[in-house]
Amino acid sequence: MLCSLSVSAQDTEQVARPPQITVTGEAGYGSLLDSYLTPITYHGVNLGLGFEHLQATGFNPQSWVRELELGADYNYVENPPGNHEMHSLMGTARWSLMRRWRDVPVKRLQLMAGPMIQFRGGILYNANNSNNVVSARINMAVGLQAAAVYTTRLFKRPLALRYQASLPIVGAFFSPEYDEAYYEIYLGNRRHLAHLGWWGSRFDMDNLVTADWHLGGTIVRLGYRCRIEKSWVSHIDTRHVTHSLVVGLGGEFLTLSPSHKLSEKARVASVLFDE
Repeated sequence: MLCSLSVSAQDTEQVARPPQITVTGEAGYGSLLDSYLTPITYHGVNLGLGFEHLQATGFNPQSWVRELELGADYNYVENPPGNHEMHSLMGTARWSLMRRWRDVPVKRLQLMAGPMIQFRGGILYNANNSNNVVSARINMAVGLQAAAVYTTRLFKRPLALRYQASLPIVGAFFSPEYDEAYYEIYLGNRRHLAHLGWWGSRFDMDNLVTADWHLGGTIVRLGYRCRIEKSWVSHIDTRHVTHSLVVGLGGEFLTLSPSHKLSEKARVASVLFDE
């Protein structure tokens, strides 16, 4: 989790690129619909864990940022009468490369945007379904990620306010035919399982609002996440919507190699707190 010092030859200036690493927990509301299992929307609790690695790039630390996000979320939901339950366990891996602009009219504001690639997969389990009790979710996509970061101070400590949106545009996802049992797939009926994911068959969006408070060596995060996932293919409709409170702890980590000495004029390229 510790990254070594990077030296950038921009105007003969050394640039240290400490990654901001944050571990988060989420809790809130979840809504699930999967017409492969049931035509009814289930509602309940959403829980999640996340890991974020945010760092300026080595080739141009002043203008480019890369981000790695890993996460897992669990949903325990019930049908409206409350007599049937469904469970969802999903995992997410997302990597993005964003160009950032700090010369905007609003002081202390920086904007970022760039491409991202995302994998999301998991299973839904509904024991009350008489035929198929499990629905698999596998989705890979490329798209855009954008963020706006405003830096200020709270009790004389740096505070970074961020809104970030991830929007897959095109990819591929797994879905069986309507009422096709997984046992049939196991026996060899594997046609029409992979589908083109675009806004005509699938729409996903991840919205994240965070406030990161820099308390010396520790960064405390408080935020909100709204995730929307929808698909409609092979006469199967799915919808997964969550609203969660996000809390986390992290920091900026920098190790110095004995072969690289940091000069007194070296610049530290922090991503969220670099004004």
